[in-house]
This record gives sequence, C-alpha cells and structure tokens, in this order.
Amino acid sequence: MADSLQSDQQVHANGFQSAPWCVNGHVHTILCSLFFQGPPIRAEEVRIDTPDGDFLDLDVTQLSETSPVAVLFHGLEGHARRYYIKRLTEHLLERNFSVVSVNFRSCSGTMNRKKRFYHSGETEDLHTVFEWIEQNFPNAEYYTAAGFSLGASTLLNYLNKHGKHHLIDKAAVISTPFELKKGSLNLEKGFNRLYSKSFLVTLEKKLKIKKEMFSDLPDFTGSTLYEFDDQVTAPIHGFENADHYYGSCSSAFFMDKIKTKTLLIHSQDDPLCPFEWTPVNDIQKNSVLSSSYPKEGGHVGFWSIPSGWINKVIGDYFALSPHGKQA
Repeated sequence: MADSLQSDQQVHANGFQSAPWCVNGHVHTILCSLFFQGPPIRAEEVRIDTPDGDFLDLDVTQLSETSPVAVLFHGLEGHARRYYIKRLTEHLLERNFSVVSVNFRSCSGTMNRKKRFYHSGETEDLHTVFEWIEQNFPNAEYYTAAGFSLGASTLLNYLNKHGKHHLIDKAAVISTPFELKKGSLNLEKGFNRLYSKSFLVTLEKKLKIKKEMFSDLPDFTGSTLYEFDDQVTAPIHGFENADHYYGSCSSAFFMDKIKTKTLLIHSQDDPLCPFEWTPVNDIQKNSVLSSSYPKEGGHVGFWSIPSGWINKVIGDYFALSPHGKQA
C-alpha cells in the first residue's frame, strides 16, 4: 500500500497511527463513542416523504450548486448527528463537498409513521434519498456516499441491487458487518454483551412506542439482538426469520458483484465485526474496490495520532473525481 493516495487502487492502509491509550479494539470503539464530540455545523433539517406515506429526516449542508455531494449513513441505533457523521461532514465541507446526512426511520428523534423501522439490507429508503438528491442537486459535479457499520451494509446492498444504474459515482464503507448472522451472534460473547444490551435498550423502547400505534406488532420476549431480529426485525420487513434476513442481506456474499468504485475500511481488531469475516479475496479480485485494513481502530473508532485519519482517507478518496480531476 502506498503512503499517500495516488489512485483509486492505492489507499494508505498503513498510515494509521493509533492513539497510544487505545490498547485494543474495545478501547477504540468505546472511547471514541464516549469522548468524541461532533463539531457545530449549521445544517438545514429537511423532511422528505417516502412512497409508502412515511418520512425521512435529513441534515443538509449545501455549499454551491456545482459542489460534489456526499451522502452519509449512520450505524445501528445511531443518527445523523453522531460524532463520526459530523466529523466527516466537517472534513468534507472543508474540501468543498455539499453533505446530506440521513437519519434512518425512527432515528431522528421523531418516531416514523409506519410499522417498519430500518435494517441492514434497506434499499428502498436509500433510493428515495438518492432520487431527492438528484432532484435537488442536479448540477453537482458528482455524487458520493459513505456508510458506517449498518449504514455500510445498507449502502452495499443498494449498490449490489442497482448495479451501475444509480446516482452514486463513488462510495466508502466503514466497519461493515459483512456476515450478519456471525456478527449478531458475536455480540453475545463476553464483553460484547455490553454493546448488545446498549442496542436492545433503544430498540425495545422504540418497539414499545410503536406497539401503542400498532397493537398487532410482534412482541419481543428474548434477550439478544439475534432474538430481536428473529421476532421483530425480520417479520416487520418481510423476512421469514432472522436467518432469512441475515442470509438475504449479508454483503460478504456479493462483494464480487459490486460495480461502483468503493473504498472499504475495516480495522483488524474490530470487536463487533471481526476482520476474519471480511471477504478479502473477493474484494481484491474486484477491480472497482479499494481497501484499507489498519491493524488497529476498533469498530467505527479509529482514534489516530494526529487525529482525523479516517476522515482524511475518505476525503482523499472522494476528492479524486470520477471524471479524472481533483475536487
């Protein structure tokens, strides 16, 4: 790997210098989440309608009519104002990108109207967002998208489903849960149970609110994320059970079919989505894919010295215009 970004196929994977106090992947993951703050960014709050009568809330910062656009997707039970979304937004704004940060259904602070929430293979809402962007940023130089964790999974599912027939010129996916079933079961092992419990607290709270709106929604009687997906996520979104949901949406099984230029960033000490499940061979064989695999960084953490490594890598990749000039 090169020390600096020279082309789409040369990403400085080994340039990551971990903060010395981040002694393992858990520390990266937890400390970044606890102590990193999102910078103050003036974004316009925009609510757009979905074809099924629901809505999506976006944070939109437009620099100019011709600036390239970056669309950002958060992780499980995150939102558009999480530190990693806002820090990347700040960096991209400095590099003359307009930025649209998306809240998945139920994640903006206002409960959505329909029974459905969101999931790792969501593509319809992404399509709604991209259509809105095409209509509202028609003169943009080009279009990019970045997804973190679950947001990475949804973005890859969208790119796989639509082949070359979509708006996005370049993408970046960070800390992707490539094998969803393995990732779900991994959350019930040892220290990872703390992550699982954290996710379930908000998921159960949302389900309780939704059941006041729709009494026929399924009950959750389990204690793990796998059981939540089996009892709630799968049936609400048209899957037979958790295994059907995971098998249908796991990006590990279609990385060789992605046709959009995409940068994949995944740390080798990710505690939630272990690196061993990354389909490295399929990624290497696909000429449109570039990869960066730092030895450290955790899950959506990457506390670097100097700070901002993750944002610079994504910014460098996006700034190489698909039209052949530097943005």
